[in-house]
Amino acid sequence: MIADQFPWLTAIIALPLIAALLIPFIPDKEGKTLRWYALGIGITDFILMCYVFWQKFDTNNANLQLVESYSWIPDIGLNWAVSVDGLSMPLVLLAGFVTTLSIFSAWQVDRKPKLFYFLLLLLYSAQIGVFVAQDILLLFIMWELELVPVYLLVSIWGGKKRRYAATKFLLYTALASIFILVAGLGMALYGGGAITFDMVELGLKDYPLTLELLLYGGLLVAFGVKLAVFPLHTWLPDAHGEASSPVSMILAGVLLKMGGYGLIRLNLGLLSEAHIYFAPLLVILGVVNIIYGAFASFGQTNMKRRLAYSSVSHMGFVLIGIASFTDLGISGAMLQMLSHGLIAALLFFLAGVTYDRTKTMYLDEMGNIGKVMPKVFALFTAGAMASLALPGMSGFVSELAVFVGYSNSDVYGSTFRTVTILLSAVGLILTPIYLLSMLRQLFYSSDQTLMCNLGVPTNIINTDEDNDEPVCFGNDCILPMNAKYEDAKPREIFIAASFLILIIGVGLYPKLATQLYDVKTVAINAQVTESYQQVALTNPRFGNKFVESPNLVEKVAINQ
Repeated sequence: MIADQFPWLTAIIALPLIAALLIPFIPDKEGKTLRWYALGIGITDFILMCYVFWQKFDTNNANLQLVESYSWIPDIGLNWAVSVDGLSMPLVLLAGFVTTLSIFSAWQVDRKPKLFYFLLLLLYSAQIGVFVAQDILLLFIMWELELVPVYLLVSIWGGKKRRYAATKFLLYTALASIFILVAGLGMALYGGGAITFDMVELGLKDYPLTLELLLYGGLLVAFGVKLAVFPLHTWLPDAHGEASSPVSMILAGVLLKMGGYGLIRLNLGLLSEAHIYFAPLLVILGVVNIIYGAFASFGQTNMKRRLAYSSVSHMGFVLIGIASFTDLGISGAMLQMLSHGLIAALLFFLAGVTYDRTKTMYLDEMGNIGKVMPKVFALFTAGAMASLALPGMSGFVSELAVFVGYSNSDVYGSTFRTVTILLSAVGLILTPIYLLSMLRQLFYSSDQTLMCNLGVPTNIINTDEDNDEPVCFGNDCILPMNAKYEDAKPREIFIAASFLILIIGVGLYPKLATQLYDVKTVAINAQVTESYQQVALTNPRFGNKFVESPNLVEKVAINQ
């Protein structure tokens, strides 16, 4: 009985936070003890969430589970309300998995290690809080809390333009997140009565269409910035280009997914009628993301910026899946978020591994390292194959699900669907080009001589916080002429293999992931489809004639 009443989700959130608060009392200046401590906390929390979800989560139940609700600040209607369902549970597992491995990848940090691991554990706690919050005000607080450690991690342990990149990230995401607060207040205050921010109760309210459209538009901006939707994406390449690889792993693997999660949880779940009017725009934005991200990625000489624009391109599939009005399409959007989280984290980790050897991120300064680092070459090639959607890997099934789901949608006209699918295919063609060319420049022959742009003498780490020169990440800050191009170490192979096992496992047997959320995504699509049917009956001529499918309107009329 005690076990059934235990606040498991609160414990999962609190464990990294409490552990972070204890870091200042650990007597370790070099970070050797701290790294084991942080890794132990990450593994413990991940094992705890695996145990809780395995034992107490029912994948056949679309309702909220493990519900915990405590009055926090009743005067403003704020409650500590957390729970999980098929939308949030897989993303909580993704956050725990990626963050734990990012801690393990940061094994060489020796600059301000206490602050570094404190921020990583704080970020661990905040991002889980975003995915389990069922009070929109609590979600906003967790959303804002997550921004602080990311800003500091980029601005202190980043590259030459780290302060610019960190400030841009903070301004974009903090200003956009205000729309979450404004939308939450608008929904809470509408209709009078007691103020509540509980998402379940907010979803029961009947909002006027004009208000719902305004709320949806505001949330689309807030979540669109985090999802890196064009033209709100420009913070992402700068942040990735300057962040250390462990931070980039979390940025690409987890934080981008908060935008997609928010769109499904709030825009579809609470504002389904407005979604009908915005869905064609989401499809168009998704196509733009795919094409623009692919072309922009192809033009980058910085390896991490190339991978960052690749993430922009892949998030376009999430938008199309969300706007598909089909069970398979929305399921594909969820699978794309999970798949990309694993693949992007792997690629950014391997970019860091390569940087540790070459001391440069610029592709035109690399080359001729494939023979001396065959293991790194093999791992990087496997990650690139996954990203370009090679059959047998998770990227293939997720993108295929989105395309098939969207192409079978009855909501859009055949012309609109055909054009958008053909345009999206351009991105699929460009993806192998920019990824395979990256591998060629990295590992095969090149006429360029490897350079070092560290701006510091050999074996000296820059500790001047007012200097904008890059900071060496790790203990091996040496010039390329003295570098040892050693192959991947056992720790690095383990981290990469951990990602690849899941990527290949989901690629060969997608049900490993889809069974976690399919019941919930089907329920959400049923809700959105019902809203569409009601609008189609009351106003059969709404929307753009090139988008709307009259066949569905006729089917609804016949069924009625």
